[in-house]
Amino acid sequence: MNVVLWIIALLLAAVYLGAGIMKLVTPRPKLVENPNMAWAQDFSQNAIKGIGAVEVLGAAGLILPRLTGLAEVFTPLAALGLAAVQVGAIVVHYRRGETKNLPVNAVLLILALIVAFGRF
Repeated sequence: MNVVLWIIALLLAAVYLGAGIMKLVTPRPKLVENPNMAWAQDFSQNAIKGIGAVEVLGAAGLILPRLTGLAEVFTPLAALGLAAVQVGAIVVHYRRGETKNLPVNAVLLILALIVAFGRF
């Protein structure tokens, strides 16, 4: 089970690290041009950067505590935080009628919950 949790955590960390960095370095007008990022129209530049920072920190929290053996309780807490991000994403996409994004959000939510409960 430990190997499965590591694989899921590494996969999630890669996804959230990439998504978070993209939100941190890409200006809002450029994000809005991307059809997959149309939700960014509803958020300020600072809010988008905040979401990106949470995603990057969550990615680090999935891996670093368990890897270093320091404050390992932060791994499931990071996973729960990322699950909360996905709940928010599901709500935003649903309200905007962007239903094609919902299956990806649901899978990421389930994987984050698996890591959270597996690591508690």
